[in-house]
Amino acid sequence: MKISTFLLSTSGFLALMLSGCTTDPDSPGLEFMPDMYRSHAVEAYVDYGMDPYHFTEETAAKQRNTSSARKPVPGTIAYHGEDPLARALAMPYPFENTPEGYEEAGLNWHTPLADQAAAEEAGAALFEMMCTHCHGEAGEGDGKITQNGHIVGIKSYSGTLSTLPDGKMYHTMTYGKGLMGSHASQLSPRQRWEIIAYINVLQVGDDVAEDNDENTH
Repeated sequence: MKISTFLLSTSGFLALMLSGCTTDPDSPGLEFMPDMYRSHAVEAYVDYGMDPYHFTEETAAKQRNTSSARKPVPGTIAYHGEDPLARALAMPYPFENTPEGYEEAGLNWHTPLADQAAAEEAGAALFEMMCTHCHGEAGEGDGKITQNGHIVGIKSYSGTLSTLPDGKMYHTMTYGKGLMGSHASQLSPRQRWEIIAYINVLQVGDDVAEDNDENTH
């Protein structure tokens, strides 16, 4: 009886040992509770979802097809390689939407665009699309909205605003000021600087602006 029990136990043990053998070199063989120590490989931007053994395959598949990427933390700056202009344009705007921030921007925020001629040309087209309805074609504050009487008192770039610093204009485009709303969602940082480059021409006077307009067509 003892011998039969021994042989039975031995046979069972050998069968269990042999069941762990495999011809697949990448297989670890028989594993006991592998989920306890072997984690699933996770690919970027993929949500592998719930374990289909405990939830339905439909639920797991739905979650696997849902992007798991999260928004970057506040203040994160995208990498732009070795291009100094791209890096400069990607930097977050450092001034707050306050009167103090407005004044600081006027003193310390300057264009990173080195090619002002190209910026003026691009800015002229943007100004026509985005600004003339209020500011007028020559920046005299006589756009269609003013002519219709909807908004009055828009100042002239060649008059009252002839000495307005670039940083203050950028601040206003970013946050809005007075009757002008924010244009941060409509204009990229580069486009704001291009418009400002063209406004600099308008600040000099109509004659210079007209000469510049002729040279760009």
